[in-house]
Amino acid sequence: MPVQKATPMKDDRSRPFRDAHTDIETAHGVPETEQTRSAAYKLAFADDDFLCRDELRPVRLQLELLKPQMLLDEYGVESTVVLFGGARIPAPAKKDAAATETLAALSQYYEEARRFAFLVTQASLAAGGHRNIITTGGGPGVMEAGNRGAKEAGGISIGLNIVLPHEQAPNEFVTPDLCFNFHYFAIRKMHFLMRANAVCVFPGGFGTLDEMFEALTLIQTGRMKRVPFLLFGRAFWDKIINWEALAEAGTISREDLALFRFVETAEEALAAMTDWDGAGEKRGAIPGR
Repeated sequence: MPVQKATPMKDDRSRPFRDAHTDIETAHGVPETEQTRSAAYKLAFADDDFLCRDELRPVRLQLELLKPQMLLDEYGVESTVVLFGGARIPAPAKKDAAATETLAALSQYYEEARRFAFLVTQASLAAGGHRNIITTGGGPGVMEAGNRGAKEAGGISIGLNIVLPHEQAPNEFVTPDLCFNFHYFAIRKMHFLMRANAVCVFPGGFGTLDEMFEALTLIQTGRMKRVPFLLFGRAFWDKIINWEALAEAGTISREDLALFRFVETAEEALAAMTDWDGAGEKRGAIPGR
């Protein structure tokens, strides 16, 4: 059975101060006058124009950190398995409509992401359904495949969407109560990694590369514990990134190449997750420094 949402803490009416919702309702009920119509009269926390001012950016950053954190805690989510990957990679049934032959060929990774999420969610449910919850960026392509696999297994999954100039709508497989939307890329990235027990990266574009390298940097520098870090599709990754050249140039240490592992299938990825040297540890120093 899928994990059930924890019951949010009820408002304690015995608290000494008035509830904020009550004051919002009370403020709406006052007589309409020139004074009450003024923007200055609005309660600060109920004033959208005020909250969107540049000076309030620190508050908005804090709110974007707190909202998902509190809701995930209430849902009982203890840890996640993160899937990064391209939004443009089609499902196998739609590969004929892909923009390029390469994208059509990469459709196999839609199915691998779906199968991987299915198997991870099955194992999570067998252990109580609170750990290793599939988490994606909430959009199409590989992200959709991950949320889809989790739903087909009967479990929950998380979608961390972000507002883009061309609107990114959540895919239909994200658990509605765990479908979040972000304004700040930085806070969204924090939520990807704050509970991550594993990071799985499928072929993708700029966004996927950005997320992959930032997570690797955090592990490399000891700012984040080491977790299974799996790159699906070695042929793709070796074609676009010359890993050996980085090590030979000395811009990374050869030991850094052991921070991640290449896999091809969902089963291979699951096996790697259970056999990962140093999982849960942090580096005390960066090799070569």
